[in-house]
Amino acid sequence: MIEAAAIREMNARVTGRHDADPLGLVLTGGGARAAYQVGVLTWLSKRYPELRVPVITGVSAGAINAAHLASNPGTFRESVEELRALWAGLSPEQIFRVDATSLMGNVSRWGLRLISGGSRAAPQVQGLVDTTPLREFLERALHSEHGELPGIVKNLRRGTLKAVGISTTSYSSGNSVVWIQGDARPWQRPQRQSVLSPLGIDHIMASAALPVFFPAVRIGSEWYGDGGVRLAAPLSPAVHLGARRLLAVSTRRFRDSASASSRDQRGYPVPAQVIGVLMNSIFLDLIDQDGLRLERFNQLIERLPEENRMGLEVVKLLVVRPLRDLGQLARQYEPHLPRVLRFLTRGLGTRQTRSSDMLSMLMFQAEYLNDLMEIGEADADARAEEIAAFIEPVLEPVAPRVTHPEWAEAG
Repeated sequence: MIEAAAIREMNARVTGRHDADPLGLVLTGGGARAAYQVGVLTWLSKRYPELRVPVITGVSAGAINAAHLASNPGTFRESVEELRALWAGLSPEQIFRVDATSLMGNVSRWGLRLISGGSRAAPQVQGLVDTTPLREFLERALHSEHGELPGIVKNLRRGTLKAVGISTTSYSSGNSVVWIQGDARPWQRPQRQSVLSPLGIDHIMASAALPVFFPAVRIGSEWYGDGGVRLAAPLSPAVHLGARRLLAVSTRRFRDSASASSRDQRGYPVPAQVIGVLMNSIFLDLIDQDGLRLERFNQLIERLPEENRMGLEVVKLLVVRPLRDLGQLARQYEPHLPRVLRFLTRGLGTRQTRSSDMLSMLMFQAEYLNDLMEIGEADADARAEEIAAFIEPVLEPVAPRVTHPEWAEAG
């Protein structure tokens, strides 16, 4: 147990580093797995209750956590405690409609659309589920006013927040679009860009709109979906917003070559397994690739004389991720899903494969979510010294290190 005096001393050192070496929090996607991030944040908030995080970025379900942290008026610990309480009380009914009329009606419309041959009389379809409950939940939880988040404006004015970014994917252009608010300049790169705009519920709903499952969201004249679909560089938004230390919280365990080659089932892969692999590749794998690029970029910068760096700076990175497979954990809670939803997911083959990645992203069961938060807190505690060395100031500059040895071996 850390004494109060020690906590105050750590907070003073961390707060003093706010302007000189800005900390950025990067929250990735993963549907219901984002509860794991809340567990990691809980550990951080207990050790650093007054921690200042000037740059926050989120994608997919991580955008929900990012928006809450960016808009909450309390201290870091108060904000995280409130966020944890929200996740602890969640249920599938608060995310999407799970009644038979809604779910089976959507499935029927998709089926009719598929066999219609493009007929104009075919029903219009959006997502497989109706996410109206999620919108209503976010409006209450984030204290939305006319769809916008006034808490972000207040925190920007107070100086506790520098900038926040929410990633989406434009279904019109195919580009990755990061909506940013705060002290930041918009940027543009091939197939990715940013837009300076007041953030609101629409941006969060769009970022969290899992393809096919959740409906896209219209912002302006275009339709947007899950930000992870085209986000090839998930660390990039935080760097553009001014962060020079990145604490990224992933929701996927790193799989070594032995575990990656193990077979999840025999015979032809069922749809649930295929969808799980696709979701992993879209939402969960790119943090490792981007981290490897960042480490190599840091090494190149360090080898250049100061006068030849052209303003480029080293950006430190620490990735906190699960030490166990969160997908497999979801299997034990599958019987607790609402009956119709359980029937439909089983129809996709969730009981014929050991891989439950797809199921875990839709598993908004309170028991599962609370387990994930406990695991996140325990994983952070297991890396307490490493996290402390990263967050707390040091007397001498620390050379950036490879966060995962596997990256070095892969290179």
